[in-house]
Amino acid sequence: MTKEKATSPEKKAALEMIRTEFKGNASSSQRARLLEALSRYSVTTFEAMRYLDVYHCPARILQLRKQGYKIATHWQTVETESGDKHRVGLYVLEGQP
Repeated sequence: MTKEKATSPEKKAALEMIRTEFKGNASSSQRARLLEALSRYSVTTFEAMRYLDVYHCPARILQLRKQGYKIATHWQTVETESGDKHRVGLYVLEGQP
């Protein structure tokens, strides 16, 4: 398990742009946002929640895996703004169906 560095301003801006491009709260919209982000970056659970508006990232990852996407999970410890540490997944797209 590794400690995550803060999200860079460039990555944050790109993720927020993806959120505006793929609007909606439906699971299909959330999957589309997450998949687009994964095609460019590795994404943590926190980044998915904060910048992509995907609030149950593990469920969306599972759905993408069932569609045939190969997504690896690496565990990291992140520190929140309040100073609390959390173990979160870092998702990496390794292959497409």
